[in-house]
Amino acid sequence: MSLKFGIFVPQGWKMDLNEIADPIEQFEAMTAVAKAADAGPWDSIWVYDHFHTVPEPTHETTFESWTISATLARDTQRVNVGQMVNCNGYRNPALFAKIASTVDVASHGRLYAGYGAGWYEHEWKAYGYGYPETKERMARFKEGVQIIHKMWTEDAPTFSGKYYSIDEPINEPKSARPGRKVPLWIGGGGEKVTLRLVAQYADACNVGRGDPEIIRNKIEILKQHCENEGRNYDEITKSTEFYFYPITEGEDPVAKSATLRKHMNDQSYEHFANDITVATKEQILDRIGKSVEAGIDYAIIYLPGVAYNHDILHWFEEEIIASFS
Repeated sequence: MSLKFGIFVPQGWKMDLNEIADPIEQFEAMTAVAKAADAGPWDSIWVYDHFHTVPEPTHETTFESWTISATLARDTQRVNVGQMVNCNGYRNPALFAKIASTVDVASHGRLYAGYGAGWYEHEWKAYGYGYPETKERMARFKEGVQIIHKMWTEDAPTFSGKYYSIDEPINEPKSARPGRKVPLWIGGGGEKVTLRLVAQYADACNVGRGDPEIIRNKIEILKQHCENEGRNYDEITKSTEFYFYPITEGEDPVAKSATLRKHMNDQSYEHFANDITVATKEQILDRIGKSVEAGIDYAIIYLPGVAYNHDILHWFEEEIIASFS
């Protein structure tokens, strides 16, 4: 099986639309990247579920994940549309299930519904969600996964937990086609709770952020959970994220990224390179290849600056994706 690729579209969260002043033009720039990916070899496009920018909250644009998932689904024809990942604390899980079912139909069955426990404390508090301790966030997440699974697979689901309950909610249609469950992608590498939930309920996981050693460790733990749960490990897609800024051999990365970093709230090169892997073609191929050896079969790519110039997108298609075909 060849490696599949997805790409994050620029939605503002990483201050990747700042160069564009008008919000309508920002939205159209995001959509243009999605359409370009739709015309290429990418399997999917992805968005984040965040309300405030990183590395620090600013008043710059950040578009909301489900709204743009629905609109991008209608503006594309072929690529799958996913979120990496929706935060359990931002929406009641039963509502999440209903929204996802609707977007799956809107996309004609091209939705990858991403789900996680959430971590951005500033966002949680700013929007009035509080910020429970990790133990409670994970307990809520676990109940949420169970409710979502029931909403997608049962006609009269019930659940009574410590934090959430449902009493036979009607969720029709459950997905784009009868008998088909919306694919659930769970993000996070928690070894006791998250990866076990992947083995029990998920169609895909996202672990390691491109680090082969972390990936290898998490994959082995997932295999053990699958064995314990009687789940076929091979049914689960194993994905990771890569954040790449390509340069040529001998090129000065500080000078090359200067204009882009200026538009990203005047980021220093050190801060930029701490989040984004600045690398040559050979280094990118090596990094992805080692992650594949560690157990990954799906790579989700973030390319800074793609909102303003699609050349980096096409370069990646021709120089990197083609190498794994």
